[in-house]
Parts: sequence; structure tokens; C-alpha cells
Amino acid sequence: METPNPVKYLIFANGEVGDGPLVRRVLADAAGAAVVAADGGARVAQYYGLPVQTLIGDLDSLTAAELAALAAQGADIRRYPEEKNETDLELALLLAAEQGAMWIRVLGAVGGRLDQTLGNVYLLALPELAGRDVRLVAGRQETWLLYSGESVIHGTPGDTVSLMPISGLVRGVRTENLYYPLRDETLAFGPARGMSNVMQAETARVWTQDGILLVVHTLGRA
Repeated sequence: METPNPVKYLIFANGEVGDGPLVRRVLADAAGAAVVAADGGARVAQYYGLPVQTLIGDLDSLTAAELAALAAQGADIRRYPEEKNETDLELALLLAAEQGAMWIRVLGAVGGRLDQTLGNVYLLALPELAGRDVRLVAGRQETWLLYSGESVIHGTPGDTVSLMPISGLVRGVRTENLYYPLRDETLAFGPARGMSNVMQAETARVWTQDGILLVVHTLGRA
């Protein structure tokens, strides 16, 4: 089995496959990344033809035959009790952080349960992930967190960008190369002030004084 890149981690959650252009871009960028499956996320990894190096979680979503096959393929299986405080994806993210990963991409984090999808988004705010490039990717969308200071969004003119405050108030928000400019504004949790903006160049910049923004970047018009 190929030795994984200790800096890059590709994590598969137990949601929908969500194949699409941004997912394929991630897979191309993830050459040599360590592959971790959170329980039933092993099936999502198999869809993309990737061998699971670490399987983690309570493993209640996989059959005995699937577990045996993963073990035979050399997967490191880390089983946790069903009654635990963390979700399976949370355990996978904490493992990646513990191993020093700086680039983490999560596939399969979107599914039919809204609570699970929202919970997966909230996991981006884990203290252990601070300072790491962590994104959830599905289809033609990716989402990540922006903290205070300057941040750059890479894309294509016409892409959709939404900036959503998730920490109450986000103050001093300023943007560059977005169709609807924000000029030292305060975004509040609730109003849709930062939704559905449009990139005007291959890069857009966002500055904030304090608070946390959730970025949702969609290829093309959403």
C-alpha cells in the first residue's frame, strides 16, 4: 500500500456520494493523501476506487462482510462504542488533526438528514482544526470557515459565493472582486445579507475584523 502523505488527509463521511467537478478536482489534488473513512463512508471511498487506509467509528453502518473485506485489504480499523460523545466524522477529523494534517478534504458529508449535514458543517469549527485548510466538498460546491484577517477565494468569474456568519456578529467585513461589495459591514446571524454573491475575477478577497464566516463556493451560478 502506498505510503500516505502525512500533510494531506482525504476523509469520507457516511453521506451521499455527491460526485461532481469540485469533487474530481479534490481527488486530483489529493494524490498521496491518507484515506480515512468514517464508518459507512467506506462505501463512498469505494465508489471513487480508493482503498481505505483507516476506518474509524462505531461501525454500525457496515456489514460483517464489508468489515472483513476492509480488514483483508489492510485497513487499520478503529472501532468505538455506539454510545459516544463524538460522531464518526468528528473522530476522523480529530484523527487527521492529531496526525498533523494541514490539508483536509471531506467527501460524503451531505445527506438526507438535515441535522447530520448541519452537524458536519459545525465540525469545521473544532478547535483542533484551527489553522488547517479543512473543507467539505460535494458536487460543484465546497464550504469552509473564514476567521478574522484576509482570506482569498479561488474560482472563476461567475461563480457563486455566499458568506454566512455563524458566530453571531461578524464585524468589519470587506470584499474585493465580488459583484455585491461589502464595505466594512457587520453581518449578523439570521439576515441573508451575504448570500449569493458573484465572483468577478479568478480570485476574490474577504477581510474581517472579528467573527467567523462560513463560505459556500459554487462553480457557476447557483
